[in-house]
Amino acid sequence: QVQLVESGGGLVQPGGSLRLSCAASGSIFSIWDMDWYRQAPGKQRELVAGITREGVTTYADSVKGRFTISRDNTKNAVYLQMSSLKPEDTAVYYCKVVARANLFSEVVAYWGEGTLVTVSS
Repeated sequence: QVQLVESGGGLVQPGGSLRLSCAASGSIFSIWDMDWYRQAPGKQRELVAGITREGVTTYADSVKGRFTISRDNTKNAVYLQMSSLKPEDTAVYYCKVVARANLFSEVVAYWGEGTLVTVSS
């Protein structure tokens, strides 16, 4: 199976920056899309940014121009560079990876356990 480990969350002041990382490990045959989601208290989980294996990116309107998603296919890792952070960016951020564990397995969406980002003065 595929395991995801996220890191990089923490407390930051408004206007500050953070970089989230997510590394996939375990039995990995191939990885397709890699995404970052977030869930704020009392709200539904939402897509923040996504990147395909070819490097095509998508962003939520609320983060366009402030967040940048990237991936390193050699390390099975995805990153989220967050700048100009606002209090409304406060949430638990989750990494999601669409992958196949081996040649004969199904394509499955795997989720990390989340990392908390708090934007506050």
